[in-house]
Amino acid sequence: MRVECVAAIAATRAHITSMHVKNILKFKKTFLKKLKAVPEADRRGWERFVLVQVSQQEGLSMSPRLTPGAVVLIDRHYNSLKPYRKNEANMYAIRKGGTCTIKYAEVSGRHLVLRPQNQAYPVEVLLAENGRGPREYIVGRVCHVGIEV
Repeated sequence: MRVECVAAIAATRAHITSMHVKNILKFKKTFLKKLKAVPEADRRGWERFVLVQVSQQEGLSMSPRLTPGAVVLIDRHYNSLKPYRKNEANMYAIRKGGTCTIKYAEVSGRHLVLRPQNQAYPVEVLLAENGRGPREYIVGRVCHVGIEV
């Protein structure tokens, strides 16, 4: 069972309180246990999995992999840029402007480069601030996409 919450809560809070829960979706424990964690920062105190509904803008920028209104399962214990599967880019939830955005990501110096799936949308570059490293902006890896049809 995983909780769906607002993107800003998923991006900034270690624990999701009941007042921030929008919905609860069930996943098989065997599926969740198979997912490997690769934490770059200490996330032991963080709830590992959260669900976030994709906004209109995010869905269009990541089309056709995502659609507006899709629900993504984020593994917040996988905040490494190491590929989960060989030769396949990870999709991430990235902390940006008090909320999170869903994009592909890579590091270039002190910058985190955010790439959309849809080439009609611009590449974004985040500068790591206040002594933070670029990887500290990674909320987690998108490990499941649910799209209603």
